[in-house]
Amino acid sequence: MSNALTKEEILKEVVKAGKNPVHFTTNYCRISHPQKGLIPFKAFDYQQQLLKDYNDYRFNVILKARQLGISTITAAYIGWLMLFHRDKNILVVATKLQTATNLVRKVKAIIKNLPPWMQISPISVDNRTSFELGNGSQIKAASTSGDVGRSEALSLLVIDEAAHVEKLGELWTALYPTLSTGGRCIALSTPNGVGNWFHQTCVEAESGVNDFYITTLLWDVHPDRDKKWFEKETMNMSRRQIAQELECNFNVSGETVVHPDDLQWYLERAVTPEYRTGFDRNYWIWKRYDPEKPHLIVADVARGDGKDNSAFHIFELETMEIVAEYIGKPTPDDFADILYNVAGEYGNPMLVVENNNIGFAVLKKLIDKGYPNLYHSTKGNHQYVDPLTAQWQTNAIPGFTTSSKTRPLIVAKMEEFMRNKLIKINSNRLLSEMKTFIWNHGRPEAMRSYNDDLVMSFAIGCWVRDTVIVESHKNVEYSKQFLSSISTSQTNISTTIPGMTGHKMTTEADKGTKAVQLNEQYYALIKG
Repeated sequence: MSNALTKEEILKEVVKAGKNPVHFTTNYCRISHPQKGLIPFKAFDYQQQLLKDYNDYRFNVILKARQLGISTITAAYIGWLMLFHRDKNILVVATKLQTATNLVRKVKAIIKNLPPWMQISPISVDNRTSFELGNGSQIKAASTSGDVGRSEALSLLVIDEAAHVEKLGELWTALYPTLSTGGRCIALSTPNGVGNWFHQTCVEAESGVNDFYITTLLWDVHPDRDKKWFEKETMNMSRRQIAQELECNFNVSGETVVHPDDLQWYLERAVTPEYRTGFDRNYWIWKRYDPEKPHLIVADVARGDGKDNSAFHIFELETMEIVAEYIGKPTPDDFADILYNVAGEYGNPMLVVENNNIGFAVLKKLIDKGYPNLYHSTKGNHQYVDPLTAQWQTNAIPGFTTSSKTRPLIVAKMEEFMRNKLIKINSNRLLSEMKTFIWNHGRPEAMRSYNDDLVMSFAIGCWVRDTVIVESHKNVEYSKQFLSSISTSQTNISTTIPGMTGHKMTTEADKGTKAVQLNEQYYALIKG
């Protein structure tokens, strides 16, 4: 090709390739094919998009099926970065040194196999696990053991097969400062179960709570793969292998409380909040208060050890749609203030606050502030007590008690709601927590190093909605039926306490007033 180009055209092509990694890769990179030998690298659409993402986003995490050529396209990007940029310091890490070295070799091969006139900066230092270009850009491979890379300022950190790296969280904590001067990171892998750094990073990236841009590439993204290919490829694979190596499914063990298929159904329907507000911008709002619709607010209070968060959800009762959500680490006093103010914005509906640990501190301040519609329950059996009765019932305590008795009940109710698609979940944050909410020896809880604050707030809301509110509604309907039955009678009914001052016969109007009062109590319960 160089023979067909003038010097001016070569210069123009070099400039064009230097500005655009896609142009560089698709026109000048060559790769080694096992049967065909050295061939032009004709990148597929998804590979070209990756090149753009690598260039556009500082941190990229790639959740991929196997054999999609992701390592090769990553090598092409690294080659472009080194060739057209001076003094780039690139580190490739993996569990095994050989794995990291293989990627470095791919980069070296891509540069060496460029047209001679495109090799604008030749290799000046060439070692087995590293090499350096004349422009000062260098790359090296390393295993994840030891103190790799900790003393260097990195331009790009590549973590290959990241899901298989043990204690990668600790390594990331150590290496992150080396990227502080604008360094980038590419983490790529097939899944390898849940609970590891790669899984957590993907989950958080999907929720938008970290700095990583996530790309998920399933087996069928490759244009040459169809159902026939899939059936042949999976003939001798286990279900777990298929799910993780081809379908990019982390949750294949059946340990999650909510079935992965149900989680995926909700994830596809989650939406971006209309507002992200609050002093920490962690108060997400999908719908503002509608006075025509009753609401419910449920809060889970942090333990107080700094390891978890306080959280709350606001539900529209009729549809059980989550219209607002908060998670953060405020003090108990601040959390009480937040709940009081937010509840006021939504018409002072029933406010359910978990009373475990420091939850009582939050409840005490809400009581001191005079919140009118706090959830109460009886001590011991955890049965609901309406706010009016709670004023004189001695065994009534404010808040909801999560115990070994109630925890399985609320979680089972949550799973039932989700399995039957009886609720609308807008929040990616909540769904992300559910991906790590598992059965651990029969106990539903978050996986180690994960939190379940949003899940528990949500689960309590499901239980309250399907028990307290439903039973209250039944009482209202009973009162309506009672009112209907007495409205047709003209017989006066005497009180049971004759002789008292003010004693009189009870009229239809009196009965009607009583029924209306019962009705009003219900609407006060759900609307505030």
